[in-house]
Formats: sequence, C-alpha cells, structure tokens
Amino acid sequence: MAYTIGGISPSPVHRLAGKLKGLLRSHLWAKVMLAMFLGIAAGLLLGPDAGLVEPGLAALITNWLALPGYVFLALIQMIVIPLVVASIILGMASSDSMASLRSTGIRAGLFFVVTTLAAVLIGMVVALTIQPGLYLDAASIQAELKPAVEAAEAVPAPGLAIQDLPARLSEMIPANPLKAGLEQNMMQVVVFAILIGVALVSLPRAQQQPLLSLLASIQEITMVVVRWAMLLVPFAVFGLLAQITTRLGIEALLGMGLYVVTVIIGLILVLIMYLIIYRLRTGRPVGKFLSAIRDAQLLAFSTSSSAAVMPLTMQTAEARLGVSASTTRFVIPLGTTINMAGTALYQMVATLFLAQVFGVDIGIAGLLLVVFLAVGASIGSPGTPGIGIVILSMLLGSVGIPAAGIALIIGVDRILDMCRTTVNVTGDLVAASVLDRPEGGDH
Repeated sequence: MAYTIGGISPSPVHRLAGKLKGLLRSHLWAKVMLAMFLGIAAGLLLGPDAGLVEPGLAALITNWLALPGYVFLALIQMIVIPLVVASIILGMASSDSMASLRSTGIRAGLFFVVTTLAAVLIGMVVALTIQPGLYLDAASIQAELKPAVEAAEAVPAPGLAIQDLPARLSEMIPANPLKAGLEQNMMQVVVFAILIGVALVSLPRAQQQPLLSLLASIQEITMVVVRWAMLLVPFAVFGLLAQITTRLGIEALLGMGLYVVTVIIGLILVLIMYLIIYRLRTGRPVGKFLSAIRDAQLLAFSTSSSAAVMPLTMQTAEARLGVSASTTRFVIPLGTTINMAGTALYQMVATLFLAQVFGVDIGIAGLLLVVFLAVGASIGSPGTPGIGIVILSMLLGSVGIPAAGIALIIGVDRILDMCRTTVNVTGDLVAASVLDRPEGGDH
C-alpha cells in the first residue's frame, strides 16, 4: 500500500531508493573497491618512496585528485540537516496517536543508548585483549608525521567535566535552531525536529497540511542532491586514498594492520549482537534478514555515510522487512542521527590504541570517562563520512593522550569508516524491525 501523510506521497524516497539500487546493480561497490586499490597505487607512485615526483608537485596533484572527495563530503553535509528534520517530522506526523508516538520514541531511545553502550564495552574488551598499540614505535611515528603532529597539537580538544553535565543536558534544546543547523549540532537539530513533530501532531490535520507539504518538497530536493553526490563516490574514494597514501606511505598503512583488524573484530561482534537481538525479538531467520538488507549494507559500505543511504534504508525497512511506514519514517532518520554503535566502538578502540602507542596509562577512572564520552558523543553526531575523527579528538584530550595521534588514525580511517557505517545501518534496520512489534500488532 502506498504510504501517504495527509495526501502527501513518499514517492521521492522510493524513487531515489530505486535509483540507488540501480547504482548497486551497476556494481557501485565493485567500483569503490577498484577505486580503493587504484588510489593506494597512485599514492605509492606519487609518494616519496617511489621518488618519481617531487614532494611539492605530488601534494599539488593529490590535492586535485581529492577534490571529488571534498565535494562529496560537502554535498552530504549540506543536505543532512534538512533531510533529517524533514524525515523525522514527516515520520512523527504519520503516527496513529500521541501515545503511540511517545511509546515508539522512548523505546527507540533506550534501544540506541543500550546498544551503543554495549558496543563501547565490546570495543574496550577487544582493545585491551589484543593491545594493537604495543606493536608500533611512538617516537618514529611522531618523527614521520611531524607537520601533522604540530597541527594537531595546535588545536586544543574540548573536554567534559562531570559538573558541566547539567548545562550540557540543557543545551540539547536549541535556543537558536538556525545556529544549531549552521554548527552541525545534530543533537540539537534532532531535539528541535522532535519538538516540532510533537507540536504538529497535536494540531488538527488541516493546520498540519501546509508544513507537511513544505517538508515533502524539502525532502524531494535533498534526494536529488543525494543522487548527485552518489555519482562522485568512486572518484571520491580514489582521490582521498591517493592523498592519504602519498602523505603517509605504505609502511605506515601496513603498520596499522593490527589496529584495523582489532576494530573490525569488534565491529563483527557488534553485528553478531544485532543479529541475536533481531532473532530473539522477531523470531525471524537471520539469513533472510541479511539477504533483505544486502543492498543497503553495500551502499553504506560504498559511501561511508548513513545519511546518504538513509532513503534506501527506509525503503528496505518498508518493502523488504515489512516494517510499518510510521515506524520506518520515525526510527530510521532518528537512528541515522543517534544510533552510532559502530562509531562508538571505533572511538573506544582508537583511544585505547593511541594510549598504548604513546604509553599513556588511562586507568579505571579514565576508562569509565571514555565509555561515558564515547556513548554521549556518538549519539547526535551526523551520519557523514569521517565524523568519527572529529569525535575522537574530544576523547583524546579528555584522558591526556597526545592529539598528534589523530594524524596516525586518519591514514586508515577510510576503510574503517566504511565498515562501521555498515554496522550502523544494520543497527538502524534491526531497531526498526524490533520496535515495530511493541504490542504484537500487525503491520
């Protein structure tokens, strides 16, 4: 049955989902993997190890090669605010009643917080067990990355003290919604959208209609921009990896192999956790679930952006998993913003890895602080590529780890970003499936 909100058709989402599937049928994931290998190869040829190009010229070439990547990131960041706001409000407006909306919202929030906390704890156990940072030499790393070290140390990382927590909680309500949007403060944006959605639901349908029509148009415009951005994905991956490899060299990338393996092991354990939750809560076969969400997972892996894949995620939830339209349109956009379990795990592993590299003893109190900050900072971060690095800078400063470590992490962040985004999108689809069956109601 076609999904409508007061006569507004969600066809923009379904049309874009069809176009994204077309990209998958044209083997976008294969193009991305090829672009990764070609980017690394180009970086090696342009890097100092090969000696074929002068360092200044190599930097100039890779800056131009990375241009599609910067454009892709800019396009996604440009539309993520209107896309999330429009989708959340339209999803809330489609709810059957205020009681149903309140129940879904509370359960969704609990689901995302609990699973994110579990992911952080999994990351802590894996990192402390494998201890990948003990296999690298901090002195040589800082010598090789001295310019990046100085740049990173010049920027102080924000911290969070316990006494500041009440003020931070009150700041979740945006005094100036426009400022929240300009600063990409996603938690404030989501709170604003939820408050507007609740107020809108309380109005008569005739008074809702003008704003719903406007939001439907905004949503369609953002879909067009997403489609444009998707065309740049292979070129973006190629250019960004070429630039990274040229700067760091293959030895630094290979030296980070155990760290990459540690993060991926943690992400696999989180994925298994999600599949267990799905099986226990829905009683449906896990194999069929994975088959149904394959396209969304591939697109998430290809783009490293849960925001870019959100239209296909919603379409997958409705058409392939049988989730109701009202649940899908509320839970998926909300999950795209606050369900960052994969990102939270990555931040925990990266923090402990760098602590091991630089010989920083975090201690029990420091571990608890990192757990708290990783969960809190991940919830509300935008679902755009590379956001984990931004959040990581705050975690490092809070426990006394040199900010220079960020320069080391960036070298392998692309492949890890692709993996953790895949886990995040899977978690969104599990949440939608689980939360759509609260009282055993039919779809």
